[in-house]
Amino acid sequence: MKIIFKVILSYLLIIFNSYVSADSNSNNNILKIGVLAPLSGELELIGKTILYSTNLALHDIGDKKIKIYPVNYDSNKNKISKACEKFRDKEVKIVIGPIESKSLKKLDVCNDLIFLSLSNMSTNTQSNNIITMGINLESQLLAIKDFIEKNKKKKTVILYPDNEYTKHVEKNIKLINFKNSRTFKYSKDPEILTSQIEKLTNYKRRKINLEARIKKIENSDDPKDIREVNELKQRYTLGDVNFDSVIIVDFGNGLKSVLTSLAYTDVLEDKILIMSANQWFDKSILEESSIKKFYFPSINLKNFIKFKEKFFNTYDYEANEIAILAYDAFGLIYYFWKNDLKMDTAISLNLKKEIKGKIGKFKIANNKVIQKLDIYKFEEGKFILSKL
Repeated sequence: MKIIFKVILSYLLIIFNSYVSADSNSNNNILKIGVLAPLSGELELIGKTILYSTNLALHDIGDKKIKIYPVNYDSNKNKISKACEKFRDKEVKIVIGPIESKSLKKLDVCNDLIFLSLSNMSTNTQSNNIITMGINLESQLLAIKDFIEKNKKKKTVILYPDNEYTKHVEKNIKLINFKNSRTFKYSKDPEILTSQIEKLTNYKRRKINLEARIKKIENSDDPKDIREVNELKQRYTLGDVNFDSVIIVDFGNGLKSVLTSLAYTDVLEDKILIMSANQWFDKSILEESSIKKFYFPSINLKNFIKFKEKFFNTYDYEANEIAILAYDAFGLIYYFWKNDLKMDTAISLNLKKEIKGKIGKFKIANNKVIQKLDIYKFEEGKFILSKL
């Protein structure tokens, strides 16, 4: 597979280079799009899928006046200034990439170029020549807030881990301004997390309530009491928690640990609305969870499936999540160019009007893409679009 991958990449680079040579004397009516991606090193596979995705977008649009100029950039080895010089040499003004948020801080040396970063995080110190295209937390929380309110939930607890992204999460929670909510920060250590969730859910008191109720009726001959005892013995606690909805801003093993702790403390999906951040339709995480039904915001699933199928049929390789963002970034640039809209600064790319891409509808404000995300329910091994 890796050999096939390299052959395809070499073929694409030959095509791109031939385009450059052919158009060196007629640049006036050419849309030149740079691609800044790691085409070698640790993130090589991600970088290549970005390049393939832009080539797929080029093919789908079918406009021969568009040219792609890829530059290999490994943030651990290469200087961003050298990459920018290569774009300047080819008179490229707008670039898709980079993918890592840590690279955004370095782009002030390239402030004559515009970057459509595929990262989902912006930084306080990043340059004003950057649009972030990733599925950011602001977009996710906006969709979650709307869903919570439509479900008429009045007591929401927002859970998030104590890690390097804590300040970023807290900033976005404050920005969205959830009504009737409180926050709860938890440890990455599973053992500490369990005790924290027990405290949050008043587990010890509810466990005592359960034991007391069983003791009271377990010797009864009444069929009703017998049925109740049998039902109670399947539970861990007795009594309600003091919230009606949960939002978990976490992923991977952290998310699984929280869901396991919630299930252990009898916070179940039949009574409590449970939501998480975008999980990119990862069944492996959800199927391992003790809680079998919960909700999360994400991009248009039908479009994502169709995109991945087309990508695989074209390149014999699975597309990752960033690939579809690169496709939409390419489409966005073409939209501006085709409609003779200004692309001289990042601010000029800010769009109040919603436009439609593969990910769904989005607009651009404050130099970042705000996606109008759908809410999906995971239940019985399936992802179901929520109509509410």
